[in-house]
Amino acid sequence: MTDFESAPTVDPAATTFDTIVVGAGVSGLTAARFLAQSGQRVLVLEARDRTGGRTFTERSGDVATDRGASWIHGIDDNPLTEVVNGFGMRTVEFTVGSYQPTGRPIAYYSPTGERLSDEAVAQFADDVHTFDMHLATAVQASTRGTTYEQAIDAALSALGWNPDRAERVREFVLHRSEEQYGVHAGGLDAHGLDDDSVDGDEVVFPDGFDQLATNLAAGLDVRLEHVVTGIRWSKQGATVATAQGEFSADRVIVTVPIGVLTSGDLAFEPALPEWLTQAIDGFEMNNFEKVFLRFPTRFWDENVYAIRQQGGAGKWWHSWYDLTDLHGVPRLLTFAAGPSALETRTWSDDEIAASVLDALRGLYGDRVEQPDDVLVTRWQDDPYSHGSYAYMTPGSMPEDHDLLATPVENVLHFAGEATWTDDPATVTAALRSGHRAAEKILGVALPFGGLVTAL
Repeated sequence: MTDFESAPTVDPAATTFDTIVVGAGVSGLTAARFLAQSGQRVLVLEARDRTGGRTFTERSGDVATDRGASWIHGIDDNPLTEVVNGFGMRTVEFTVGSYQPTGRPIAYYSPTGERLSDEAVAQFADDVHTFDMHLATAVQASTRGTTYEQAIDAALSALGWNPDRAERVREFVLHRSEEQYGVHAGGLDAHGLDDDSVDGDEVVFPDGFDQLATNLAAGLDVRLEHVVTGIRWSKQGATVATAQGEFSADRVIVTVPIGVLTSGDLAFEPALPEWLTQAIDGFEMNNFEKVFLRFPTRFWDENVYAIRQQGGAGKWWHSWYDLTDLHGVPRLLTFAAGPSALETRTWSDDEIAASVLDALRGLYGDRVEQPDDVLVTRWQDDPYSHGSYAYMTPGSMPEDHDLLATPVENVLHFAGEATWTDDPATVTAALRSGHRAAEKILGVALPFGGLVTAL
Protein backbone atom coordinates (compact mmCIF):
# COMPACT_ATOMS: atom_id res chain seq x y z
CA MET A 1 0.00 0.00 0.00
CA THR A 2 1.41 3.41 -0.99
CA ASP A 3 -1.51 5.69 -0.21
CA PHE A 4 0.23 8.87 0.93
CA GLU A 5 -2.98 10.22 2.47
CA SER A 6 -3.63 7.39 4.93
CA ALA A 7 -1.28 8.21 7.80
CA PRO A 8 -2.99 7.47 11.14
CA THR A 9 -3.61 10.15 13.72
CA VAL A 10 -0.84 10.47 16.32
CA ASP A 11 -1.85 9.20 19.76
CA PRO A 12 0.63 10.51 22.37
CA ALA A 13 -0.50 7.88 24.89
CA ALA A 14 -0.05 4.88 22.58
CA THR A 15 2.52 2.21 23.48
CA THR A 16 1.88 -0.39 20.77
CA PHE A 17 2.79 0.22 17.14
CA ASP A 18 3.43 -1.46 13.83
CA THR A 19 7.01 -0.15 13.71
CA ILE A 20 9.25 1.61 16.20
CA VAL A 21 12.17 3.63 14.87
CA VAL A 22 15.08 4.24 17.22
CA GLY A 23 16.71 7.55 16.33
CA ALA A 24 15.28 10.73 14.78
CA GLY A 25 18.16 11.43 12.41
CA VAL A 26 17.68 11.58 8.66
CA SER A 27 17.67 7.79 8.19
CA GLY A 28 15.15 7.16 10.95
CA LEU A 29 12.83 9.99 9.96
CA THR A 30 12.95 8.95 6.31
CA ALA A 31 11.91 5.39 7.15
CA ALA A 32 9.26 6.56 9.60
CA ARG A 33 7.77 9.03 7.16
CA PHE A 34 7.44 6.48 4.37
CA LEU A 35 5.86 3.94 6.74
CA ALA A 36 3.44 6.46 8.22
CA GLN A 37 2.44 7.61 4.75
CA SER A 38 1.61 4.00 3.95
CA GLY A 39 -0.79 3.75 6.87
CA GLN A 40 1.42 2.21 9.56
CA ARG A 41 1.33 3.22 13.20
CA VAL A 42 4.90 4.42 13.71
CA LEU A 43 6.75 5.71 16.76
CA VAL A 44 10.13 7.44 16.63
CA LEU A 45 12.15 7.41 19.86
CA GLU A 46 14.96 9.98 20.10
CA ALA A 47 17.48 10.34 22.93
CA ARG A 48 18.26 13.99 22.23
CA ASP A 49 16.05 16.99 22.91
CA ARG A 50 15.85 17.68 19.17
CA THR A 51 15.47 15.87 15.88
CA GLY A 52 18.21 15.66 13.25
CA GLY A 53 20.87 13.49 14.88
CA ARG A 54 24.15 14.48 13.29
CA THR A 55 22.48 17.22 11.27
CA PHE A 56 22.58 19.99 13.85
CA THR A 57 22.37 23.71 13.12
CA GLU A 58 23.23 26.52 15.54
CA ARG A 59 21.85 29.99 14.81
CA SER A 60 23.21 33.37 15.83
CA GLY A 61 21.54 36.37 14.27
CA ASP A 62 21.41 35.80 10.51
CA VAL A 63 24.15 33.16 10.57
CA ALA A 64 23.27 29.46 10.58
CA THR A 65 26.20 27.19 11.43
CA ASP A 66 25.96 23.49 10.69
CA ARG A 67 27.82 21.77 13.50
CA GLY A 68 27.20 18.42 11.89
CA ALA A 69 26.58 17.56 8.24
CA SER A 70 26.98 20.53 5.88
CA TRP A 71 27.19 19.39 2.28
CA ILE A 72 25.40 17.43 -0.37
CA HIS A 73 28.47 15.87 -1.94
CA GLY A 74 27.44 15.66 -5.59
CA ILE A 75 23.94 16.76 -6.59
CA ASP A 76 23.72 14.83 -9.88
CA ASP A 77 21.28 11.89 -9.81
CA ASN A 78 21.10 12.25 -6.04
CA PRO A 79 17.72 11.60 -4.38
CA LEU A 80 18.68 13.92 -1.54
CA THR A 81 18.73 16.79 -4.05
CA GLU A 82 15.19 15.92 -5.09
CA VAL A 83 14.02 15.86 -1.48
CA VAL A 84 15.61 19.13 -0.33
CA ASN A 85 14.34 20.87 -3.47
CA GLY A 86 10.88 19.45 -2.81
CA PHE A 87 10.96 20.93 0.68
CA GLY A 88 12.06 24.29 -0.77
CA MET A 89 15.37 24.35 1.09
CA ARG A 90 17.73 27.07 -0.14
CA THR A 91 21.18 25.94 -1.29
CA VAL A 92 24.44 27.62 -2.29
CA GLU A 93 27.02 25.95 -4.53
CA PHE A 94 30.21 25.21 -2.61
CA THR A 95 32.24 22.56 -4.37
CA VAL A 96 35.43 21.38 -2.71
CA GLY A 97 35.63 18.17 -4.71
CA SER A 98 36.01 15.51 -2.01
CA TYR A 99 39.45 16.88 -1.04
CA GLN A 100 40.75 16.86 -4.59
CA PRO A 101 43.82 18.94 -5.49
CA THR A 102 41.96 21.20 -7.94
CA GLY A 103 38.44 21.67 -9.30
CA ARG A 104 37.84 25.05 -7.71
CA PRO A 105 40.27 27.88 -6.89
CA ILE A 106 42.59 26.78 -4.05
CA ALA A 107 45.46 28.84 -2.66
CA TYR A 108 48.38 26.50 -1.96
CA TYR A 109 51.28 27.49 0.28
CA SER A 110 54.67 25.80 0.28
CA PRO A 111 56.27 24.35 3.43
CA THR A 112 58.02 27.71 3.88
CA GLY A 113 54.78 29.72 3.60
CA GLU A 114 55.07 31.02 0.02
CA ARG A 115 52.04 30.85 -2.24
CA LEU A 116 52.56 28.44 -5.12
CA SER A 117 52.30 29.71 -8.67
CA ASP A 118 49.56 28.45 -10.96
CA GLU A 119 52.17 26.36 -12.78
CA ALA A 120 53.39 24.77 -9.54
CA VAL A 121 49.82 23.98 -8.47
CA ALA A 122 49.12 22.39 -11.86
CA GLN A 123 52.23 20.21 -11.56
CA PHE A 124 51.30 19.18 -8.03
CA ALA A 125 47.76 18.33 -9.12
CA ASP A 126 49.12 16.22 -11.97
CA ASP A 127 51.28 14.36 -9.45
CA VAL A 128 48.24 13.64 -7.26
CA HIS A 129 46.21 12.38 -10.21
CA THR A 130 49.09 10.18 -11.38
CA PHE A 131 49.54 8.86 -7.88
CA ASP A 132 45.82 8.12 -7.50
CA MET A 133 45.94 5.81 -10.52
CA HIS A 134 48.79 3.87 -8.91
CA LEU A 135 47.00 3.94 -5.57
CA ALA A 136 43.91 2.31 -7.10
CA THR A 137 46.15 -0.49 -8.37
CA ALA A 138 47.80 -0.88 -4.95
CA VAL A 139 44.42 -1.02 -3.20
CA GLN A 140 43.13 -3.57 -5.68
CA ALA A 141 46.19 -5.75 -5.08
CA SER A 142 46.14 -5.38 -1.30
CA THR A 143 45.46 -8.34 0.97
CA ARG A 144 42.84 -8.26 3.70
CA GLY A 145 44.00 -6.19 6.67
CA THR A 146 46.16 -3.82 4.61
CA THR A 147 45.90 -0.23 5.80
CA TYR A 148 45.35 2.78 3.61
CA GLU A 149 48.79 4.05 4.64
CA GLN A 150 50.42 0.82 3.47
CA ALA A 151 48.67 1.13 0.12
CA ILE A 152 49.86 4.75 -0.15
CA ASP A 153 53.46 3.76 0.47
CA ALA A 154 53.25 0.88 -2.01
CA ALA A 155 51.97 3.22 -4.72
CA LEU A 156 54.67 5.82 -4.03
CA SER A 157 57.37 3.15 -4.07
CA ALA A 158 56.24 2.05 -7.52
CA LEU A 159 56.53 5.63 -8.81
CA GLY A 160 60.11 6.12 -7.59
CA TRP A 161 59.85 9.90 -7.21
CA ASN A 162 62.46 11.99 -5.41
CA PRO A 163 61.84 12.39 -1.64
CA ASP A 164 60.47 15.94 -1.70
CA ARG A 165 58.06 15.27 -4.56
CA ALA A 166 56.87 12.05 -2.96
CA GLU A 167 56.45 13.69 0.47
CA ARG A 168 54.22 16.47 -0.88
CA VAL A 169 51.87 13.90 -2.38
CA ARG A 170 52.07 11.58 0.63
CA GLU A 171 51.10 14.32 3.09
CA PHE A 172 48.26 15.36 0.81
CA VAL A 173 46.70 11.89 0.73
CA LEU A 174 47.26 11.46 4.47
CA HIS A 175 45.32 14.69 4.98
CA ARG A 176 42.68 13.38 2.59
CA SER A 177 42.21 10.34 4.80
CA GLU A 178 41.92 12.55 7.87
CA GLU A 179 39.55 15.07 6.33
CA GLN A 180 37.36 12.52 4.58
CA TYR A 181 37.14 9.99 7.40
CA GLY A 182 38.59 11.59 10.52
CA VAL A 183 41.26 8.95 11.02
CA HIS A 184 44.97 8.57 10.25
CA ALA A 185 45.59 6.42 7.19
CA GLY A 186 47.31 3.84 9.40
CA GLY A 187 43.98 3.12 11.11
CA LEU A 188 41.85 3.01 7.95
CA ASP A 189 41.38 -0.07 5.79
CA ALA A 190 42.94 0.15 2.34
CA HIS A 191 39.42 0.13 0.87
CA GLY A 192 38.22 2.84 3.23
CA LEU A 193 38.17 5.54 0.56
CA ASP A 194 36.83 3.44 -2.31
CA ASP A 195 33.78 5.71 -2.34
CA ASP A 196 35.88 8.89 -2.59
CA SER A 197 34.19 10.49 -5.61
CA VAL A 198 31.74 13.29 -6.26
CA ASP A 199 29.32 13.49 -9.20
CA GLY A 200 28.34 17.06 -9.94
CA ASP A 201 28.55 20.21 -7.88
CA GLU A 202 28.33 20.24 -4.10
CA VAL A 203 25.95 22.50 -2.20
CA VAL A 204 25.55 23.79 1.35
CA PHE A 205 22.58 25.23 3.21
CA PRO A 206 22.78 28.88 4.29
CA ASP A 207 19.57 28.49 6.30
CA GLY A 208 20.75 25.29 8.00
CA PHE A 209 20.76 21.61 7.06
CA ASP A 210 18.55 20.81 10.07
CA GLN A 211 15.57 22.00 8.01
CA LEU A 212 15.65 18.57 6.37
CA ALA A 213 14.97 16.75 9.64
CA THR A 214 12.36 19.33 10.66
CA ASN A 215 10.46 18.73 7.42
CA LEU A 216 10.80 14.95 7.61
CA ALA A 217 9.54 14.90 11.21
CA ALA A 218 6.43 17.00 10.55
CA GLY A 219 3.32 15.02 11.47
CA LEU A 220 5.22 12.04 12.92
CA ASP A 221 4.94 10.72 16.47
CA VAL A 222 8.45 11.64 17.64
CA ARG A 223 9.17 11.39 21.36
CA LEU A 224 12.26 13.32 22.36
CA GLU A 225 14.51 12.64 25.37
CA HIS A 226 13.60 8.97 25.21
CA VAL A 227 16.92 7.15 25.60
CA VAL A 228 16.52 3.56 24.44
CA THR A 229 18.44 1.23 26.75
CA GLY A 230 17.31 -2.18 25.56
CA ILE A 231 15.45 -4.09 22.86
CA ARG A 232 13.88 -7.49 23.58
CA TRP A 233 13.00 -9.25 20.39
CA SER A 234 11.72 -12.51 18.97
CA LYS A 235 10.18 -13.65 15.70
CA GLN A 236 6.85 -12.33 16.98
CA GLY A 237 7.99 -8.75 17.57
CA ALA A 238 9.97 -6.53 19.90
CA THR A 239 9.74 -4.44 23.05
CA VAL A 240 11.82 -1.28 23.40
CA ALA A 241 12.79 -0.08 26.88
CA THR A 242 13.29 3.55 27.89
CA ALA A 243 13.25 5.43 31.20
CA GLN A 244 9.79 6.70 30.25
CA GLY A 245 8.39 3.19 29.79
CA GLU A 246 8.28 0.32 27.32
CA PHE A 247 6.89 0.32 23.79
CA SER A 248 6.04 -2.67 21.63
CA ALA A 249 5.90 -3.22 17.88
CA ASP A 250 5.95 -5.89 15.20
CA ARG A 251 9.38 -4.63 14.17
CA VAL A 252 12.07 -2.10 15.08
CA ILE A 253 14.33 -0.02 12.85
CA VAL A 254 17.57 0.82 14.69
CA THR A 255 19.29 3.89 13.25
CA VAL A 256 21.72 4.78 16.04
CA PRO A 257 25.37 5.42 15.04
CA ILE A 258 27.99 2.67 15.16
CA GLY A 259 29.41 4.34 18.27
CA VAL A 260 26.23 3.60 20.19
CA LEU A 261 26.04 0.01 18.95
CA THR A 262 29.59 -0.66 20.15
CA SER A 263 29.31 1.29 23.43
CA GLY A 264 27.20 -1.23 25.30
CA ASP A 265 24.63 1.45 26.11
CA LEU A 266 22.01 -0.33 23.99
CA ALA A 267 21.41 -3.99 24.94
CA PHE A 268 19.74 -6.58 22.69
CA GLU A 269 17.98 -9.61 24.20
CA PRO A 270 18.73 -12.10 22.81
CA ALA A 271 22.12 -10.90 21.58
CA LEU A 272 22.50 -10.01 17.92
CA PRO A 273 23.69 -12.85 15.67
CA GLU A 274 27.44 -13.25 15.33
CA TRP A 275 27.53 -12.38 11.63
CA LEU A 276 26.03 -9.00 12.47
CA THR A 277 28.20 -8.24 15.49
CA GLN A 278 31.30 -9.11 13.45
CA ALA A 279 30.22 -6.63 10.78
CA ILE A 280 29.57 -3.96 13.42
CA ASP A 281 32.99 -4.56 14.96
CA GLY A 282 34.63 -3.79 11.62
CA PHE A 283 33.73 -0.13 12.02
CA GLU A 284 34.66 2.59 14.47
CA MET A 285 33.50 6.16 14.97
CA ASN A 286 36.00 8.75 13.87
CA ASN A 287 37.72 11.73 15.48
CA PHE A 288 36.53 14.70 13.47
CA GLU A 289 35.59 18.19 14.65
CA LYS A 290 34.82 21.48 12.95
CA VAL A 291 36.43 24.77 13.95
CA PHE A 292 34.62 27.93 12.80
CA LEU A 293 36.30 31.32 13.16
CA ARG A 294 34.47 34.58 12.50
CA PHE A 295 36.64 37.66 11.84
CA PRO A 296 36.07 41.43 11.60
CA THR A 297 37.38 41.49 8.00
CA ARG A 298 38.31 39.08 5.22
CA PHE A 299 42.10 39.25 5.50
CA TRP A 300 42.92 36.10 3.53
CA ASP A 301 43.23 35.33 -0.18
CA GLU A 302 40.46 36.60 -2.42
CA ASN A 303 38.57 34.54 -4.99
CA VAL A 304 39.45 31.15 -3.55
CA TYR A 305 37.34 28.43 -2.01
CA ALA A 306 40.10 26.98 0.10
CA ILE A 307 43.59 27.64 1.49
CA ARG A 308 46.04 24.77 1.93
CA GLN A 309 49.38 24.62 3.74
CA GLN A 310 51.99 22.06 2.72
CA GLY A 311 54.79 20.65 4.85
CA GLY A 312 55.23 20.33 8.58
CA ALA A 313 53.44 23.62 9.26
CA GLY A 314 50.27 21.96 7.97
CA LYS A 315 50.54 18.82 10.08
CA TRP A 316 47.37 19.73 12.00
CA TRP A 317 45.85 22.81 10.40
CA HIS A 318 46.38 22.41 6.68
CA SER A 319 43.09 23.43 5.04
CA TRP A 320 40.75 26.37 5.55
CA TYR A 321 37.47 26.95 3.73
CA ASP A 322 36.08 30.43 3.11
CA LEU A 323 32.42 30.60 4.21
CA THR A 324 32.05 34.35 3.74
CA ASP A 325 29.66 34.17 0.78
CA LEU A 326 27.13 32.06 2.69
CA HIS A 327 26.00 34.90 4.95
CA GLY A 328 28.18 37.89 4.04
CA VAL A 329 30.19 37.42 7.25
CA PRO A 330 33.98 36.79 7.11
CA ARG A 331 34.41 33.23 8.38
CA LEU A 332 36.86 30.39 7.93
CA LEU A 333 36.21 26.72 8.58
CA THR A 334 38.96 24.23 9.35
CA PHE A 335 38.90 20.70 10.74
CA ALA A 336 40.51 18.94 13.67
CA ALA A 337 40.64 15.55 12.01
CA GLY A 338 42.24 12.30 13.07
CA PRO A 339 45.41 12.89 15.14
CA SER A 340 44.74 16.60 15.65
CA ALA A 341 41.22 15.88 16.94
CA LEU A 342 42.62 13.37 19.41
CA GLU A 343 45.37 15.71 20.59
CA THR A 344 43.09 18.72 21.05
CA ARG A 345 40.10 16.83 22.45
CA THR A 346 40.58 18.20 25.96
CA TRP A 347 41.64 21.69 24.86
CA SER A 348 39.37 24.67 25.39
CA ASP A 349 37.92 26.51 22.41
CA ASP A 350 40.35 29.36 23.07
CA GLU A 351 43.34 27.01 23.06
CA ILE A 352 42.25 25.45 19.78
CA ALA A 353 41.65 28.89 18.24
CA ALA A 354 45.11 30.05 19.33
CA SER A 355 46.71 27.07 17.61
CA VAL A 356 44.75 27.68 14.40
CA LEU A 357 45.61 31.39 14.43
CA ASP A 358 49.28 30.60 14.87
CA ALA A 359 49.14 28.46 11.73
CA LEU A 360 47.39 31.24 9.81
CA ARG A 361 50.07 33.73 10.87
CA GLY A 362 52.59 31.53 9.10
CA LEU A 363 50.76 32.47 5.90
CA TYR A 364 49.46 35.99 6.52
CA GLY A 365 51.61 37.39 9.32
CA ASP A 366 50.23 40.48 11.05
CA ARG A 367 47.18 40.53 8.76
CA VAL A 368 45.64 37.80 10.92
CA GLU A 369 43.01 39.28 13.23
CA GLN A 370 41.56 38.07 16.48
CA PRO A 371 38.28 36.30 15.78
CA ASP A 372 34.99 37.77 16.92
CA ASP A 373 33.63 34.31 17.56
CA VAL A 374 34.93 30.74 17.73
CA LEU A 375 32.82 27.60 17.53
CA VAL A 376 34.30 24.13 18.03
CA THR A 377 32.23 20.96 17.73
CA ARG A 378 32.56 18.11 20.24
CA TRP A 379 31.15 15.03 18.52
CA GLN A 380 33.78 12.75 20.08
CA ASP A 381 32.23 13.45 23.48
CA ASP A 382 28.61 13.17 22.37
CA PRO A 383 27.05 10.21 24.25
CA TYR A 384 24.56 9.62 21.43
CA SER A 385 27.12 9.29 18.66
CA HIS A 386 30.68 8.96 20.11
CA GLY A 387 32.06 10.58 16.97
CA SER A 388 31.00 12.19 13.72
CA TYR A 389 30.64 9.14 11.47
CA ALA A 390 31.97 5.62 10.96
CA TYR A 391 35.02 4.34 9.09
CA MET A 392 36.31 0.92 8.05
CA THR A 393 39.04 -0.47 10.30
CA PRO A 394 41.79 -2.64 8.76
CA GLY A 395 40.40 -6.08 7.96
CA SER A 396 36.84 -4.96 7.39
CA MET A 397 35.30 -5.28 3.94
CA PRO A 398 33.15 -2.91 1.86
CA GLU A 399 30.42 -5.58 1.90
CA ASP A 400 30.18 -5.16 5.67
CA HIS A 401 28.11 -2.02 5.03
CA ASP A 402 25.46 -4.21 3.41
CA LEU A 403 25.65 -6.79 6.19
CA LEU A 404 24.74 -4.07 8.67
CA ALA A 405 21.52 -3.51 6.74
CA THR A 406 20.47 -7.20 6.65
CA PRO A 407 17.25 -7.66 8.67
CA VAL A 408 17.23 -10.12 11.57
CA GLU A 409 14.13 -12.36 11.41
CA ASN A 410 12.41 -9.45 9.65
CA VAL A 411 11.95 -7.95 13.11
CA LEU A 412 15.17 -6.00 13.60
CA HIS A 413 16.15 -3.67 10.78
CA PHE A 414 19.19 -1.39 10.76
CA ALA A 415 19.70 1.88 8.88
CA GLY A 416 22.05 4.86 8.96
CA GLU A 417 25.03 6.20 7.06
CA ALA A 418 27.26 3.23 7.97
CA THR A 419 24.80 0.76 6.43
CA TRP A 420 25.08 2.17 2.91
CA THR A 421 27.96 0.92 0.75
CA ASP A 422 28.29 3.37 -2.15
CA ASP A 423 28.73 6.64 -0.26
CA PRO A 424 28.72 6.05 3.50
CA ALA A 425 29.38 8.87 5.96
CA THR A 426 26.95 11.16 4.12
CA VAL A 427 23.39 12.40 4.54
CA THR A 428 22.67 10.85 1.15
CA ALA A 429 23.61 7.47 2.63
CA ALA A 430 21.38 8.09 5.64
CA LEU A 431 18.43 9.03 3.41
CA ARG A 432 18.93 6.03 1.12
CA SER A 433 19.27 3.62 4.02
CA GLY A 434 16.03 4.79 5.61
CA HIS A 435 14.30 4.49 2.25
CA ARG A 436 15.66 0.94 1.83
CA ALA A 437 14.43 -0.12 5.28
CA ALA A 438 10.93 1.17 4.52
CA GLU A 439 10.86 -0.61 1.17
CA LYS A 440 11.92 -3.90 2.78
CA ILE A 441 9.17 -3.65 5.38
CA LEU A 442 6.43 -2.64 2.96
CA GLY A 443 7.58 -4.78 0.04
CA VAL A 444 6.91 -2.06 -2.51
CA ALA A 445 8.92 0.55 -4.40
CA LEU A 446 8.72 4.01 -2.85
CA PRO A 447 9.45 7.22 -4.81
CA PHE A 448 11.73 9.61 -2.96
CA GLY A 449 9.57 12.51 -4.04
CA GLY A 450 6.79 11.12 -1.87
CA LEU A 451 8.67 12.23 1.24
CA VAL A 452 7.59 15.83 0.73
CA THR A 453 3.89 14.90 0.84
CA ALA A 454 2.25 16.12 4.05
CA LEU A 455 1.06 13.58 6.61
